[in-house]
Amino acid sequence: MAIAPPPDHGTPPDPAHPRNGFDRFFEISARGSHPSREVRGGLATFFTMAYIVVLNPLILGGAVDGDGRKLAIPALAAATALVAGLMTILMGVVARFPMALAAGLGVNALVAFEIAPEMTWADAMGLVVIEGVVIGILVLTGLRTAVFRSVPTQLKTAIGVGIGLFLTLIGLVDAGFVRRVPDIANTTVPVGLGINGKIVSWPMLVFVVGLLVTIVLVVRRVRGAILIGILASTVLAIIVEAVGHIGPSFVNGKPNPTGWALNVPTLPEKIVDVPDLSLLGHFNVLGSWSRVGWLVPLMFVFTLLITDFFDTMGTMVAIGQEGDMLDERGTPPRAREILLVDSIAAAAGGAASVSSNTSYIESAAGVAEGARTGVANLVTGGLFLLAMFLAPLSAIVPFEAASTALVVVGFLMMTAVRTIDWADFEIAIPAFLTIVLMPFTYSISNGIGAGIISYVLVKLARGKAREIHPLLYGVAALFILYFLRGPIEAVVL
Repeated sequence: MAIAPPPDHGTPPDPAHPRNGFDRFFEISARGSHPSREVRGGLATFFTMAYIVVLNPLILGGAVDGDGRKLAIPALAAATALVAGLMTILMGVVARFPMALAAGLGVNALVAFEIAPEMTWADAMGLVVIEGVVIGILVLTGLRTAVFRSVPTQLKTAIGVGIGLFLTLIGLVDAGFVRRVPDIANTTVPVGLGINGKIVSWPMLVFVVGLLVTIVLVVRRVRGAILIGILASTVLAIIVEAVGHIGPSFVNGKPNPTGWALNVPTLPEKIVDVPDLSLLGHFNVLGSWSRVGWLVPLMFVFTLLITDFFDTMGTMVAIGQEGDMLDERGTPPRAREILLVDSIAAAAGGAASVSSNTSYIESAAGVAEGARTGVANLVTGGLFLLAMFLAPLSAIVPFEAASTALVVVGFLMMTAVRTIDWADFEIAIPAFLTIVLMPFTYSISNGIGAGIISYVLVKLARGKAREIHPLLYGVAALFILYFLRGPIEAVVL
């Protein structure tokens, strides 16, 4: 059911008579909208997803590549805002669809925790660029739709749910709320609550309070709840640090278990500054292939593609349905342009060292405010570009404050689990393996691979080989090679 936009007190739009060329180009009146609705929608979308300017730098900035190098958080924040702004505006102008883009949660975790440790950051971002180019080719040739249809709908849902649980685990671990139990503890329990099963540090308490505040805001459907939760937690963290002088988790090379996990929440010398765009263009398309062989990069590119392009197709349909913009076949207007811009955004994110950019379901908040056209994207994108100049503020946000967003986003992604038919073992078992193996093996690709391989196996065991799409056999074969890459590389390389 479409959400009715808030009423406007201006002149009702006349679809047959656009007000001017701007109206005609963006089809504002034709879609029953009004400029004021588009502005409100653009603002709502920005405030519901602006947290990515803080969160993406913390995810990528907290990881190290194969050479032990880290990316600078202020530079990541500036580049994250830049690419999000430009790609969101491009979506508005080319596709004229109210769907904003930014660095994708889930994909950035894959880049940070699985790909980068195998190579350099430039190599990892080069694979993201390759993925964006491949998606673009799939769009232009029509193969993207074919691959999309080859994977069962409920298995796609399970991928999203698994990523949600993986993000939740990352958030809990980064905040120090869940910690690895030391081997010297002489226990079979691998992880536990806080320090020795207790919440005994101020940073952990900041996380708990921030999470509870964010949950209350989400339950009350406050717009920008996640962003407000991060900001409130950060303010609390600044106060706690100013009073308690807690310090970082490592002091003079020695661990400080009760310290802040990454950023110590103190005010920077500058709040507004010229954005640091030094990460732009730092990617190497061929570097990974020479460093780790051909199989590992091939599987990473494939995994990026799988985790990235399914989201956009589902998101654009959901947003189109919410705004009553789908045709009789359930397709939004200019679907090909939407998918093409999304592929450009994926490559642009890699070229700027901020991971693949993709569409955000948070754009539905703007549609709920009345957005129906790309004009809302001009507003959202413009605000992202302004956010570049506030990049120094990202350095004061500790993991304990930002991780609240990961947990809440994980919950939102988890809600889709209700659409899986758990009574049908042919889909329930593959979906289960997909969901649980992502957080339990700390790997998105492991979960996707296990789900697809088990789905093909179960279908074959039930004598239903004809129900398996031919493309899925190839996908399953590639994942088998991925899981066996250790012994294969020992023999081949």
